[in-house]
Amino acid sequence: MFGYAEGLEGLALWLPLIWAGLISLAVVMYVIMDGFDLGVGILFRPAQRENWRDRMMISVAPIWDGNETWLILGGGGLFAVFHLAYALLMPALYIPIIVMLLALIFRGVAFEFRFKADSSKFLWDNAFHYGSLVATFAQGVVLGTFVQGFTVVGREFAGGTFDWATPFAMMTGVGLVAGYGLLGATWVVMKTTGELEMWARRKAYRYLIGAIVAMAVVSIWVPFLGIEIEARWFSTPNIYYLAPIPLLTALVAFGIWRTLENERQYWPFVLSICLFLLGFLGLGVSLFPYIVPPSVTIWEAANTVNSQLFALVGFSIVIPIIFGYTIYVYWVFRGKVPETLEDSGYH
Repeated sequence: MFGYAEGLEGLALWLPLIWAGLISLAVVMYVIMDGFDLGVGILFRPAQRENWRDRMMISVAPIWDGNETWLILGGGGLFAVFHLAYALLMPALYIPIIVMLLALIFRGVAFEFRFKADSSKFLWDNAFHYGSLVATFAQGVVLGTFVQGFTVVGREFAGGTFDWATPFAMMTGVGLVAGYGLLGATWVVMKTTGELEMWARRKAYRYLIGAIVAMAVVSIWVPFLGIEIEARWFSTPNIYYLAPIPLLTALVAFGIWRTLENERQYWPFVLSICLFLLGFLGLGVSLFPYIVPPSVTIWEAANTVNSQLFALVGFSIVIPIIFGYTIYVYWVFRGKVPETLEDSGYH
């Protein structure tokens, strides 16, 4: 009996850590994979020619809906395993999340209608562009609100409906638009040729500068939020262990710039992904172990051990399937996008 209780205690310690890792994986995969196709949408209206917009949309048409699977997986995992966190976060974030979902619906419909539209094509161009832009900004606002923390009393959200509408959250929204724009531009560089590729390179420079400036501003701003993140970063000996993260971030940003200058095809996109991964690493270092900053930890928010084990069985089946499907689809649609719509299979 004692051994059984000891085993449950061990599971209660480790299962929330495993689940925090799985949900973090789903969020990171979504941000990277849906981030670049949202970035393509952000670039859509500024593209100068209809053929450019056709090729940009075709580059993500076979994969965009699969990318959003990770969003569903992360949200479902949060609800299934950390129900308290779900109950606390949703009332604080209802408005930006609903705005994000509505924007994603508009851009999703645009994929289906634009290829068949004639006189109304400009409407679907706008739906794709502004849907991507608004969804990205809303995601950035959610991120900023998460970092600045939530007012929690007992087991209830005690803040206001518009607690998310702060200058810091608006800044992170703008920063994420720049970051997704960088991912989208480097994706277009990798997937296209000719004048469109050169145009995307020029856009990538601008979005890289915007992303780095936004990351710097947010990093400087965070210590003034009053949530003691600066103590974790700047106290000794932590500063010696964590200093490589901003240094690597600067090195990766320089690498993106150099590979764009050297007309590399794949490395700008790969390094842009690395830039996002370093950003998430910094976020994890700043906020762990809180799932509802700054007061509710992953252990306090976790469901019972049995419910976590039950959900883990499902995730252990679903995640390999999603990875397998993703790898297969990206392999099938590898290579450059043809320069004419007739050669692409979408007509």
